[in-house]
Amino acid sequence: MTEPDFLRSTRASYNTVAIHYAERFRGEMAAKPLDRALLAGFADLVRAAGGGPVADVGCGTGRITAYLHELGLAISGVDLSPGMLAVARRTHPGLRFDEGSMLALDLPDAELAGLVAWYSTIHIPSDQLPAVFAEFHRVLAPGGQLLIAFQTGDQSLHLREALGHEIGLDFHRRRPELVAELLGRAGLPVHARMLREPDDVGEFVERTPRAYLLARKPAELSAA
Repeated sequence: MTEPDFLRSTRASYNTVAIHYAERFRGEMAAKPLDRALLAGFADLVRAAGGGPVADVGCGTGRITAYLHELGLAISGVDLSPGMLAVARRTHPGLRFDEGSMLALDLPDAELAGLVAWYSTIHIPSDQLPAVFAEFHRVLAPGGQLLIAFQTGDQSLHLREALGHEIGLDFHRRRPELVAELLGRAGLPVHARMLREPDDVGEFVERTPRAYLLARKPAELSAA
């Protein structure tokens, strides 16, 4: 099967910027208290449901993977870019990172207690989102939690340069209500959502508002 062009361009772009990306965003979590709180809440929800393996899908250099590991989750990372994964493995040698695509995760059905997609679905074209969310549903166990973060808006952005490198990368901004509807259709009803205005001070200034959705795969009903 021929690989879609957007996967090739996304992989190539992140391979190109991997080292400089890691340097640029190394301290971002320390500057984002609301993001840390949301991740901590996700970790609590996974533990409250009994725990189990968690995947950070689109993990990049592994900073979110490492943070959730510090919070006590049994987490591993998955990413499309070998360059980003090489940085993740060097930086966090005690954690597992695998190459893969969110369109076809190399995981058994109902394997995960939790899944994080932290600004990683933003490179997926809208017509491919239902397939991605169906894959998230497949790998989550009943009762499993999903945390997804993305920039909000109606327009897409194509970047040809980043961090001093030539790239070709599409960013798809989406309305939270649209993403929530697609998740619901995939069998992952949203049970919490937060919108955050862009940070306009400090080292990590943002252009657009941010959205965070918590969804859950319904637990199986007990036989009467």
